[in-house]
Amino acid sequence: MPVSSAKTPEPSVATASTENPADTMSKRDVVRALAGMLLAMMTAFLSSTIVSTALPTIITALNGSQNQYTWIVTATLLASTASTPIWGKLADLFSKKLLVQLSITIFTIGSIAAGFSESVETLIAWRALQGLGLGGLQSLIVIVIGVIVSPRERGKYMGPIAAVMSVATIAGPLLGGVIVDSPLGWRWCFFAGAPLAIIALLVVQRTLNVPVIKRKVSIDYLGAGLLTGGVCSLLIWVTLAGDQFAWASGTSFLLVGMGVAMLALLVFVETKVAEPIIPLRLFRDRTTVLATLAGIAVGTAMFGGAVFLGQYFQIARSYSPTAAGLLMLPMIISSTIASSASGWLITRFGRWKRFLLTGGIFMTAGFALLGTIRHDTNMVLIGVFLFILGTGTGMLMQNLVLPVQNAVAPSDLGIASSMLAFFRSLGGTVGVSVLGAILATRVADLIFDGLSSLGIDPSAAPDGEVGIGALDDLPKPLADLVRMAYGDGTATIFLVAAAVSALSILCLVAIKEVALKTKSGIQEQLEEERERQKTESVTTG
Repeated sequence: MPVSSAKTPEPSVATASTENPADTMSKRDVVRALAGMLLAMMTAFLSSTIVSTALPTIITALNGSQNQYTWIVTATLLASTASTPIWGKLADLFSKKLLVQLSITIFTIGSIAAGFSESVETLIAWRALQGLGLGGLQSLIVIVIGVIVSPRERGKYMGPIAAVMSVATIAGPLLGGVIVDSPLGWRWCFFAGAPLAIIALLVVQRTLNVPVIKRKVSIDYLGAGLLTGGVCSLLIWVTLAGDQFAWASGTSFLLVGMGVAMLALLVFVETKVAEPIIPLRLFRDRTTVLATLAGIAVGTAMFGGAVFLGQYFQIARSYSPTAAGLLMLPMIISSTIASSASGWLITRFGRWKRFLLTGGIFMTAGFALLGTIRHDTNMVLIGVFLFILGTGTGMLMQNLVLPVQNAVAPSDLGIASSMLAFFRSLGGTVGVSVLGAILATRVADLIFDGLSSLGIDPSAAPDGEVGIGALDDLPKPLADLVRMAYGDGTATIFLVAAAVSALSILCLVAIKEVALKTKSGIQEQLEEERERQKTESVTTG
């Protein structure tokens, strides 16, 4: 697939006009380019979530184990999270259009190859390649918008991104169930996205034309390796500890030790290289640090808490996976509306802090209200709580990148944007593991107390890891007790999520609001480059 065209060349600094206020892209061009990138993003997120429903069928068809079941999910998670900051740094050094096309191509190849897998081991490998492409897409799209659109105008473009992520989250599992139950079979869960990805590649080729700032490039290979190794070690630990091995086991100590050692060495290396993968100077900026901390809190609370909503609906309330997905529609709808509305208002007024703070307050309130639910809470009331939670996350999640992109130098826009996404994803991964451990402990305690109150020996209690299939094998009184325990215990993790999300409010309060710039990232970069060329010509003359 070609990645360049003689008909649509990317102008270099020498050819970009100083008179064009968008420095190369009109609003119509921006919308067309955004359409292609969002199509690619929709394809990627759909392909990631579509597999969740198909996994039991896939494992059975390929004669896999429960351990391999976990790795089919973990492989994509590790690759996408660890590669996000690397894609961001590459975006500061190379053609962003080329990188977007490359990430789409990598994801498409991984998807098609995964569909042809004849063993679980092969499938895990291709899922990792999918994750590599996904890491590029989820960071590069925000970066490209930051380059071609000014911070003042950027808010209104965040709504469609949030909408795509929300729709893919709910539509993926539903579509996966339909495909698995159809004559097409589970392999089409991977094949289905390929045509859309190819269309997205062609659209991006025709519409995305970002000037390339030519400068000397130095790639930090050692830093990239240390970052990937360190992050993967820690992610493997938080993802599998408590399930595949104990939190305090030798395996845990080994993974944590390796991860910390590589990341510590990374910090040293980044102070010595010319183009560090993660420039440490970014952490001297108050806005970037506070926004990153807020992003970690948001990721931990949102991804960590929301992932257990489906489990609550299915186990505690006995809904099917399809129905559980539909019951989360209030959160999806409110998130989409709030993201679009807040983005438009940020563009209108040029101020962002009040909207992010409001989002943080709504998100914290939503989790706190969900912390009151029990196994028999009215479903309409839960829908209201979810609507409040979605409103908060919609106002906060995508717009949180605005103050960071507004604060950093144009040459650091890519790595700063992707770094925020990286830490948010990292927070989400940690949140899922930690909150999952809290839930398992709470459920086990509630089952123990329930059995004791019934005069039954508590040693007969399940261990807090009961799933849908195991519940069907239990006597009805015991199954009802387990469902009640899950329903009442889930409130505990929502309260923890509320406390964590409250930290984001503190971080946002501490950020000093700066009016959003009216020039796009590429305009600022081109102006800096022209000034540098003028200075050099005067010096040499």
